[in-house]
Parts: sequence; C-alpha cells; structure tokens
Amino acid sequence: MPLRDDEGEPMAERGLVFPFTAIVGQEKAKLALLVAAVNPAVGGVLLSGDKGTGKTTLVRALADLLPEIEVVADCPFGCNPRNPMEMCDSCYERARRGEELKVARRKMRVVDLPLSITVDRLVGTLDIKRALREGVRALQPGLLAEANRNILYIDEVNLLEDYIADVLLDAAATGWNVVEREGISVKHPARFILVGSMNPEEGELRPQLLDRFGLFVSVEAPMDPKTRVEVVKRVEEFQADPISFIEKYRPLQEELRERVVRAREILSEVVISDDLLYLLAETVAKMGVRTHRAEIVTVRAAKAIAALDGRKAVTLEDLRKAMELALPHRTRLKPFEEPPRPPDHPQFLRPQGGRSPGESGGSEGGRDGVKAPPFREERFGTADVEVAGDRGLRLRSESRWARGSRGARITVVDHPHGIPVSYTVPRQGARDIDPVATVVSAALRGSSTVEEEDLRVRVRRARAKRLCAILLDSSGSMAAARRIEVAKGVAANFVKNAYVKRDELALICFRGARSEVLSHPTRRYSEVLRLLDGVKTGGRTPLPSALYDLAVMAKAFKAKHRNAVVIGVLVTDGKANVPLGRDVKEDLERLCGVLRRMGVRLEIYDTRIPWAMDPTPSFIDLIAELTGAEVHRDLGAPLGGGL
Repeated sequence: MPLRDDEGEPMAERGLVFPFTAIVGQEKAKLALLVAAVNPAVGGVLLSGDKGTGKTTLVRALADLLPEIEVVADCPFGCNPRNPMEMCDSCYERARRGEELKVARRKMRVVDLPLSITVDRLVGTLDIKRALREGVRALQPGLLAEANRNILYIDEVNLLEDYIADVLLDAAATGWNVVEREGISVKHPARFILVGSMNPEEGELRPQLLDRFGLFVSVEAPMDPKTRVEVVKRVEEFQADPISFIEKYRPLQEELRERVVRAREILSEVVISDDLLYLLAETVAKMGVRTHRAEIVTVRAAKAIAALDGRKAVTLEDLRKAMELALPHRTRLKPFEEPPRPPDHPQFLRPQGGRSPGESGGSEGGRDGVKAPPFREERFGTADVEVAGDRGLRLRSESRWARGSRGARITVVDHPHGIPVSYTVPRQGARDIDPVATVVSAALRGSSTVEEEDLRVRVRRARAKRLCAILLDSSGSMAAARRIEVAKGVAANFVKNAYVKRDELALICFRGARSEVLSHPTRRYSEVLRLLDGVKTGGRTPLPSALYDLAVMAKAFKAKHRNAVVIGVLVTDGKANVPLGRDVKEDLERLCGVLRRMGVRLEIYDTRIPWAMDPTPSFIDLIAELTGAEVHRDLGAPLGGGL
C-alpha cells in the first residue's frame, strides 16, 4: 500500500528515509541513539567508525522514527507550548499573561552543522532588515534555534573548530543559547539531541570535547558474510521500491515509536537502588575516571534503558549496558595513556544462581554469570624516554614552541572564521560583514539605507593551521651512546604537544640511501607514536633527502591551508654523508635556502653528548646558520650528575 499524505494523495518518493528497524546489526549504536531520544540530558552520542559503516544512515533513520512534537506555531525557536521551562522569554511572557499560544505539530528533523559554520550562523546575529526598517535590535535566529527540539548532527566532529565546538557544547550542556552581542540580549531554549560522528583515521577528538559527549559507540562493519549479504539485500530492496520497503517495516517502526513515547512518559518515575549506585561509583573510582559525568550519565542512560523496556526500576543488566555506552571514552586519564582495566567486581561476576543488587525475584534482572562491561583497550605508545644505566640519558629539553599556547594566532580580515576583535573598510568585496558597524556608518551619514560605502567587515583573531614535521635521524651513528633513545624521547614530546594543540603531525625518518615519509600530515597521534616505537637504526645518513621531503610536504600543506605554519623538528647528530647530487654541503645549502624562503621554521635537536669525543664533523651549525633555526643541545646527561 503506497504512503499517502493528509489529503489521501500518494507521497512522492523524494526524501524517504531508510527505516530504523530495517538497519542490520549495530545494536549498541541503536540503543545509544534511543537512549538519547528518550532522555537528551545524557549529553548526546558520539559515533566513531570508518567510512561507510552506516553512521549517517542511523541518524537520519532516528529522526524519521521519532514521534511528532508540538511547537508554538509563530515562535522562531519552536518552543514547547506545554512546558514553561522550555519556552523563550517571549513565549513565557505571553503564556504568563494568559494569552493562548497557537500550537502546531511537526516531525522532528535532522539539522546538519557544517564544519565551515561561523559563530554568527551558529548562535544568531543582528537582524539587519528590522534594524533598518523598524529601528530595533532583534535577533536573527541561528542554527541553535533551528536545532531546538530536533536532532543536531555534526559529521566529522573531530574536524570542527575548537571555538565553535566550545559554544555548541556549552549550549548542549545547559539547554539554552544565550546571545549577548551587538547590543542584543536574548535567551532561547536549545534542547536538542546531539549526535556527532567521526572517522578516527582523520584525527582524534581532544579529551575536553570527548568527555562532553554522554555516550560513545565504536561503529564497525560486520565481518560475518551472512550479515553483510543481508545488508546488501535490504539496501537494494529499498532502492528498487522505497515505498513498499517502508510499508514492510511500518509495524516494527510503530511498535518502536510507541516504546519511545512510553519511555518518555515513565522516565521520571524510574528509580535506581543505592546498592547499584554504590556499585557504579566504586567501579568508576577503581577505573580511575576523574569526572563526575561518568556516574551521572551512566545513571541517566540506565534509567532510559529501563524505561524503554517499560520498567520503573533499574537492574544490573541495565547498568551494565549503560556503562558500556558511557565509560569507554572516559577511561584514559591522560593522552596516549593505556586505559585501566575494569575491576573484577564480585557483583559483576556473581556466582551461579546468585542475585544482583537491584534485581527482583522475577525474570527482569541480569542473567547468571554477567561479566563486567567490555571496554576497549588500546596502547598509545611510549611516554617520555628515560634510560637507566651507567651511560643512561634522561631527556631534559623541551621546545619553546612546545611550551606555547594551543596554537599560533593570526589576524584575518573579511574571513568568517575566528573571534571578532574589530572591524574595517573592505578592500575588495565583503563576505564577513559586521552588521552593527555597517548600520552605524549609515546612521552617521543620516541615512536609513545602507550603501556600499557603509559596508564594514570584521577583523578576527583565528588559529592558524599548523604542521609539525618530525625529521628523525635513525642512521647507524644514532646507535652510539644510545642517541636514538633520546631522539625518540624528543619526538614523543612533540607528538604529545601536537595532540594538545590539535596540530597536524608528520614523521620523516632518514637512514640508508634516502629518507622515508612514515606518516604524512595527520592527526592520528597514536599511530605516529606507534610508528615511532618501531623505528630501527642502521646505515648511512641521507640528511639532504630528509630536508627535501620536508620542503615538498611544506609546499603541499601551505597550498592547501591558507596562512599555514610549518615547523620542522630535526632530531639528529648532523653526520650527513649521502648527497642528493654531487656534494652533501651544496645540497644542504640549497635546501636550507628553499626552506627559509618558504617560511618553514626549523628547530634542531642535537643528540650528541657535549663531553664525548666525536671526531666526525656535523652539519648542524651550518643548517642553523642558513635557516635561522634554534639549536637545542645537552638533551641528556648521566643520571645522577654531569652537565
């Protein structure tokens, strides 16, 4: 039977969404999304996985599944007409005066947040038309207004600018968007189901943002051939006849929709026993999770899971499922630190025939032999290198660049990214218009119409794209006095600092006949550390080849990113002996000139021990003179004394 609209006419096939209940597998991701739909206060869901694993399909299908909502018909923020706590100031005042609010019903929808969004588009800005026509300062709603009581979806959230992410997550945590800018003071509800997705190959999410997502699910494509075949069959069936396919799953969709509606109704009545709360707190503490969000989110998720099953009491099984969603991304205390193992709590590994706390005598409780939640365990490489022994070296130097702020700041004009600090007259064109300065300029001329001469564009402070390229000498001479250990320690420090600053990172190693780019620019920091751990030493020193690779990489990076900053970190003893052309010195002089003209900043870490006799000449001083690089020496000293 074909789908029909309110007037009985067949619906067009455009915009039809793959049914949520028809998605094969991905049960944990489905559960996380349903939990967020029942209680958005869990803080949103982060889906992490490779491309093509169905992350976006899941989000679109969720919006189509959820029931319609009631909104104030003439409110730009879609306020809840039944709850004063979810009304903007205007709707609240109208309701308080006894005015009847016109109500409309509409489906929830997915509001996409583009990575290129500006703060003005996100939170709202001055309504120029009303300012000119009516002389009032009114808010032109932004994306947060559109997202209120809908699903806000951020694809590739790990690539989102930090200042945009901070504003967004603050609104998600409080449920309100407060706009104090350009003479406007407006507050409106911003209660949305926040869903982010990311491909870990494109970079990690900084821990401050990761913790703000309530639930985390690693989405992986099934490896079972039968399951994969079923995925293909359903997709092909949907593409061939989407209306019939949707009708086929309509009963399951309606059943699940009713479960969500019922869960929302009874959520406030769901309780969790003190025994389960103490068990949760003890488990989280033993795992070393320092944030209180862990327990709060887990409890909220457990209650939502119980409500979805139509129960008003949380069981151990509900808590276990909630912990699997709320704790995995919070178990690492520091970047690159191995996550702690979950404790073998006796109540998670209870004996055969036992009863869990919070479990009734019926069949709703956890099953016998329930194991602790399976948490991901990853190894993120070595920490700072410290080698013991008579000739051991302790790393004790750190780059001035590494000690700096989270990233280089640049001033940009008429470019809609960054924090506004001033305004100016545009040189050519006008993309990033400052509405207040433009209106004031027209007013000073005594005109109510804005002319081209009145246009003013913003001056912003923005974060420059930065690349830290590590050039690691792994030739045979680096094995002497265990220099390679110190070199790896220097490189590891730069990996960690790049992680904190969200800079891109590259790794170039050179030994033998030529250098090798082990990692092109990336934000997969743990992968760079893994590659660093596996570096071997031996052979001659092709230093010119490494500088050539750096120049090629810097040129490509600067061509791709406007105002990019490239830093080359050269860790070596400087004993070059493999030329690109006829002579090593000539090669180095030519390449150093190229790097300096390109604006590549070079830092050199001299791994030689100052007090050791070393007759072989080094090219470090020559490179430093030609590039203006800062040289860091005395990287290590004997443990317990020395320089």
